[in-house]
Amino acid sequence: MVLKQKTLKKEVVFHGKGLFVGQDVVVRLIPASPNSGIVFRRTDLANSPTIAAKTEQVKDATRCTKIVEGENSVQTIEHFMAAVQASEIDNLMVDISGPEMPIFDGSSKAFMQMIDEAGTAEQEASKDIYVLDQPISWTQGDMHLVALPSDEYRISYTLHYPQSPYLRSQFYSFVVKPETFRQDIAPCRTFTLYQEIAPLIEKGLLKNANLDCGVVIDGEKVLNPEGVRFPDEMVRHKILDIIGDFALLGCSFNAHLIAIKTGHAANHTVAKELRKFLRKK
Repeated sequence: MVLKQKTLKKEVVFHGKGLFVGQDVVVRLIPASPNSGIVFRRTDLANSPTIAAKTEQVKDATRCTKIVEGENSVQTIEHFMAAVQASEIDNLMVDISGPEMPIFDGSSKAFMQMIDEAGTAEQEASKDIYVLDQPISWTQGDMHLVALPSDEYRISYTLHYPQSPYLRSQFYSFVVKPETFRQDIAPCRTFTLYQEIAPLIEKGLLKNANLDCGVVIDGEKVLNPEGVRFPDEMVRHKILDIIGDFALLGCSFNAHLIAIKTGHAANHTVAKELRKFLRKK
């Protein structure tokens, strides 16, 4: 069976505030031609410069994923890219009127809903699937990420927060498919410990930090009035982040990613290495 590339059936327009910059931006998702990939276009800047959503364009991944082309950038794209990857969309122009994607509730839920409402359309061009031809591994301190050859795209993540009496350790393993992503991963919000986020707010590094943008944990309790959406929502969100970060490889691939305590920087480091060992199926 020959798979076909996909884009959106129609344009989607929305707006919202970013987590770090706090700027309200307008975003327009525009169907794009085959083999064009996912490209961001800064409509607020002179000549509307474009930035390809590619691993090679990631220049800063300290607290979020940021892609850069020259002096232009777009950050916090990982939750959106996870929804795009899980929806099997290959080609899309993303017009954005500022430097950061909206955070919404800190998950991919809103992005999935908008993609579902627009629908996807098959294109004439065929779609290649890549496979990993040998295991690769990465370790830094107590962070580890291993990629194994597999006939499916699976992510297994171990979260370990011994300093948090609420979190402790969580494990989740997930095969990336549109229907299960929509139900089991997309609603899972970004999270933080209160003692970690408070200094960032005081320094002005999080201009839109509030309980509507993610889960905040203080000691043995969750500060959000509605609580958590899953008992293991936090480890599921880590899998969401991995899907979004590895989406910047710009291709569909099969592998089993096994991660322990990794974040955005580690994800992109391994993604760049993974690219060297992918071959067409």
